Amino acid sequence: MKQEKIDRINQLARKSKAEGLTEQEKKEQALLRQEFLAAVRKNLVGQLNNIDVINPDGSIENLGERYGKKKAN
Repeated sequence: MKQEKIDRINQLARKSKAEGLTEQEKKEQALLRQEFLAAVRKNLVGQLNNIDVINPDGSIENLGERYGKKKAN
């Protein structure tokens, strides 16, 4: 997610606390939050899929392969 969108999320959050948002701004905030959460989930799944575990027998097992590289929400 681009920094401009993150800055806009923060700007809307500050405005919401200070004076409230218009209906259009509330919709924009909700869409930006959904986009942000989707990006966070995608990043987390990518990280989890790339974790390797060393088993007690010395073999290396990739958790992404073991648990099936599930599709990000």
